[in-house]
Amino acid sequence: QVQLVESGGGLVQAGGSLRLSCVASGRSFNKYPMGWFRQTPGKEREFVATISWSGSSTTYADSVKGRFTISRDDTVNTVYLQMDSLKPEDTAVYYCATRNHMFSRGSVNRNEYDYWGQGTQVTVSS
Repeated sequence: QVQLVESGGGLVQAGGSLRLSCVASGRSFNKYPMGWFRQTPGKEREFVATISWSGSSTTYADSVKGRFTISRDDTVNTVYLQMDSLKPEDTAVYYCATRNHMFSRGSVNRNEYDYWGQGTQVTVSS
């Protein structure tokens, strides 16, 4: 069974940085794309960033482009989300996810992901 465990969330002031981590287990990590999404109360879960199985292709939501960086380290089965220049509107629960499509690019569509982590809270104060 695939398991995803996020960590690294917390409280930070506007303009600060955080790095989220997501450790995967249960299958060969390096064959599958990964994604980060976020959700605030009363809103749908929204796309943040995705990285292909090889790490050669990344896609970002317009709202985080230039501030967030997604990366992966296949030696430790981990995907990261480096978040810089944080804004109060970045406050949300952040989730990592993966798809069942081997050797594929990621997707911006949350419905195309098959496994999700439990989420980690990020709070940005003004």
